[in-house]
Amino acid sequence: MKDFKEKLKLVPELPGSYQMKDKNGYIIYVGKAKNLKKRVSSYFRGNATGKTAMLVEDIDDFEYIVTSSELESLILEINLIKKYNPKYNILLKDDKSYPYIELTNEKYPRLKVVRNVSRKKKNHKLFGPYPNVTAARKTVNMINRLYPLRKCENLPKKECLYYHIHECLGYCIKEIDSDTIKNMTDEITSFLKGNSSFIKEKITKEMEKASESLNFEKALELKNMLTDIDITLTKQKIDLNKNYNFDIFAYTKIDNYLSITVFFIREGILFGRHHETLQTLDNEIDDMEEYIVHFYEKNVLAHEILLQEGLNAEVLSEYLNIKVHVPKKGDLKKLVDLAKENSLVVLNEELETLQKDDTKKREALNELAYLLGVEKVSRMESFDNSHLFGTYYVGAMVVFEDFNPLKNFYRKYKISVGVKDDLGAMREVLYRRYFRAIMDNEVLPDLIVMDGGETQVSVCKEILSSLNLNIPIIGLKKDGKHRTHTVIDQNFKILDIKSDSNLFLYLSKIQEEVHRFAITYHRNIKSKGLLASYLDLIPGIGEMRKKELLKKFGSLKKMKEASLEELSEVVTSTVAESLYKTLHEEDDKSE
Repeated sequence: MKDFKEKLKLVPELPGSYQMKDKNGYIIYVGKAKNLKKRVSSYFRGNATGKTAMLVEDIDDFEYIVTSSELESLILEINLIKKYNPKYNILLKDDKSYPYIELTNEKYPRLKVVRNVSRKKKNHKLFGPYPNVTAARKTVNMINRLYPLRKCENLPKKECLYYHIHECLGYCIKEIDSDTIKNMTDEITSFLKGNSSFIKEKITKEMEKASESLNFEKALELKNMLTDIDITLTKQKIDLNKNYNFDIFAYTKIDNYLSITVFFIREGILFGRHHETLQTLDNEIDDMEEYIVHFYEKNVLAHEILLQEGLNAEVLSEYLNIKVHVPKKGDLKKLVDLAKENSLVVLNEELETLQKDDTKKREALNELAYLLGVEKVSRMESFDNSHLFGTYYVGAMVVFEDFNPLKNFYRKYKISVGVKDDLGAMREVLYRRYFRAIMDNEVLPDLIVMDGGETQVSVCKEILSSLNLNIPIIGLKKDGKHRTHTVIDQNFKILDIKSDSNLFLYLSKIQEEVHRFAITYHRNIKSKGLLASYLDLIPGIGEMRKKELLKKFGSLKKMKEASLEELSEVVTSTVAESLYKTLHEEDDKSE
């Protein structure tokens, strides 16, 4: 650890944000403090443990920015975290948004399960969140069976199957009066807010009617709906004097593990709970505040938030612009205590497993660093590609930190039309990834894991050399049955890793994950249909340009008939050339 005694003397006793840097100058942690001098000095007193000790080992320098208030410190901290994605901040966890049920505010409403709800139209009604996505889908399917809502995203020119089986009123061929729509949406809204009595009565009547007509199959289906309501959809009623709507955040910290529990209270009902266990530094208060801010970037902001004692409700209230408080007594305090008790119970159940898993990963990382003759291995990137129709290639990259997947950093690549083989595709992906990393000053990995043997490792060495980069490489060779059996380094030397060791298992999981990610990307493109597949494969064509092309030409046939100049009216000339070449190459193959 470096000696920062002289530099620490210059740090002021003022609020602000501090940034820890590693030997490469990368920001690896961003924090905030009421008193910068006390907080920054605390890292170098020699008593750090767990994850904090790992951070301190990596610190080569630090900087700080003074602010005029704690709120400004929080705002600055969050912005810097978003900009630099520091290794030791908890936001490196996989972003997770919960599903909500949306009742659209259209002339003929639809009911559907949605995510990323912060981008939805404000006038649409949202219910949730549903921590259990199966429960959300079952709810929507059941309501759509019971109420003849519009099912199509865009109204077709004639009625569809739903109309003929009485699950749609035929909005495409009839003008449905507003009172009918309002009665349906009022009942659906009431049910989704927790009033299940009338809808259960409706199902019971339908079930009795089906039984009387000897339609036992339908009667059984309706009976199962009632069971779903009782088991899956019925929530725990909270004994409150009024129908509160709020979220509760509570936590427990043991060693360097932070167990977080969130309760979602809607209309006085415990709608669901979320739990997450994270590795934390010694300042869990900052981590909790950071976690709460990040949570609402992906989920709908509650009307009110309750916190356990110790968290800074005032700063969070100012930042989120809603009421945030710490209840001191009564039913609300009991609910917060219950959430905290839940966090403790879950952490006690998980703690031994988490500690063993972390120990295995740390030992495997140390073994890998020793075999490669490097000081440390933490961040790893792995690549794979897949193809469509035997020629159209796509690439994929996955990122792991200490053998934990960082899904926010996964990347998909559309490969140039002219590429016709695996090695050509891999060259392009590797070059694009590391050229971009250099240009944007992105964090580089400690190790590149290639899915293959000497040939793939050679391609990677070639690309890194062309970019003047020196990053260790390993290759995972497969046997005749496509099972990994040997690990080689960049000099093609076989590394002495036993096939039943934890290190071999973790490396194999990285290989499986990058293969899964590439194949999934390939299948998703293919499942969209022929036209979407063509467009998705052209570098430079995203969702907006795809919509513009479809709006302009309407079909693949019309797009093929268009001249290069006509395509250039919608997209850039470079993208237009790639699209034109792709469309007409496929024509050549079919002749």
